[in-house]
Amino acid sequence: MDVLLLQSAAVILTLYLILYRLQATPRHPNEPSILPSRLPFLGPLVGMALQGGHYLKHLGLRHRHLPIFTLPVPFSRLYIVTDPSLAAAVQRASRTLSFTPLVPDITRRVLGLDAATVEVVSRRVDEPGGFLTDVHDMVYAYLGPGRDLERLSLAAGRELSEQVARYVEARSERLSGGGEVRGLLVWIRHFVAQGTGRLLYGESNPLASSADLEDAFWDFDHGLGGLLAGVLPRLTARKAYRGREKLVATFEGWIRAGRHEGDDVPDIIRERLRIAKEHGVSIQAAARSEVSFLFAGIVNTATTTFWTVLQVFARRELLDEVRDEVGRCMEGGELSLEKLKTACPNLLAVVRECLRLGSDTYSVRLVKTDTELAGGRYMLKAGSVVQIAGGVIHADQGIWGDDVDVFDHTRFLKAQQTDGNGHAEEGQGRPQVQQMLSGGVHPAAFRAFGGGKTLCPGRHFAINEILAFVAVILLTFDIEAADGSGRIKIPKKNDGVLPVHILEPVEPVMVRIRVRENAPRVAIV
Repeated sequence: MDVLLLQSAAVILTLYLILYRLQATPRHPNEPSILPSRLPFLGPLVGMALQGGHYLKHLGLRHRHLPIFTLPVPFSRLYIVTDPSLAAAVQRASRTLSFTPLVPDITRRVLGLDAATVEVVSRRVDEPGGFLTDVHDMVYAYLGPGRDLERLSLAAGRELSEQVARYVEARSERLSGGGEVRGLLVWIRHFVAQGTGRLLYGESNPLASSADLEDAFWDFDHGLGGLLAGVLPRLTARKAYRGREKLVATFEGWIRAGRHEGDDVPDIIRERLRIAKEHGVSIQAAARSEVSFLFAGIVNTATTTFWTVLQVFARRELLDEVRDEVGRCMEGGELSLEKLKTACPNLLAVVRECLRLGSDTYSVRLVKTDTELAGGRYMLKAGSVVQIAGGVIHADQGIWGDDVDVFDHTRFLKAQQTDGNGHAEEGQGRPQVQQMLSGGVHPAAFRAFGGGKTLCPGRHFAINEILAFVAVILLTFDIEAADGSGRIKIPKKNDGVLPVHILEPVEPVMVRIRVRENAPRVAIV
């Protein structure tokens, strides 16, 4: 028996040593440095499953001397980029390093697309005339700088200001007295969810069709990691799965009833549905796509607004300074959205610092063919996946300074050349210097909106919406700690989850909300 145990142990040890050696063997002399795992090939997957974004962030910060490194995984490689200059190089190599080929499988798992729809989505990937290309080009056209963006931003600001006005009217006695105690994140995201839903889908907003549908939306959001894993989601991501299917059924009914043709539904929604129909996408699959679009329109805006409001109200001096900026944009009860974008540098800097601190997201690309970076210094092998580690770059002391973990909006107050929407524009696939980055900081070091070909098309709209909503809150409410202890405590962010969007706090922030004395009814113009 002892001999058998020893033989078994010897076989296991030999197998382990072979796998360990195999994972540490480069596929090319110039492949980025390999970080072998104690659990060969499976270690990174287990680490990300158990620790979420914290796993790669901790790994990247521990190996800051490596601008890019390799994690061996079963049948493939993960290349993790932690240097802004290499991130920019990845963005420029969009023909061979592309996110689009990954979309069919990701959307199949997250949205529950059927085989026929996946086949449509997979056609002519990265080519003109393909479904993804047509949707991409249309969305970028509507949300890029221009009249469509201006109209949609103004409509969003007005809808949110009306949401706030109705809330104040309904609770005027309570809000003007002792105030109302609420969880700040839940309070803010309700406004954003209902306001964005009504903006995009008109008065028949599917998200407002039943009392529990908004809860279903957040169940879907909070269970995205389980859906993305794709392992028996009915069981392993039960709440997210049920929430998604409830949303899909509601949107499907909304489309079948022809409500997307209403005059109060913006062109961008009608165009999305027209393209889907043109490519042979079923109504149910189109409904699943709309759930995804609604997600994109709500989650980051709501969570960034939360962090912005929290950081401002937690600092009396900053609150006075930002309120003064916003007040100068008011005239006769009308708040100018254009002035908010151009005359509130402190407010915009707070938003961007909240994005830096809260965004640990990863820009992902598939290596379509063997690709050299940095003049051949690094070779990325075909079939592997590249991830630009936003969380690592945003927390790098070498980029942002020794106080990298501390909120300091002034690091974004050194303005650079930008467009009229508070962002630098991208040209020829290379991001120009972004607005309000401290001198010497590489433009690709700010990862909140991604970069390159996958630069978030809704970034201008999101910033405009956040500025307008935060301004309305500042003008309308006083917010303090719920327990009357004075300064609001700022919790840590929850980085132990899959960082698919701006991270939420590890615990609820309870606050007391009151209407300010003589607070105006704000009209966005």
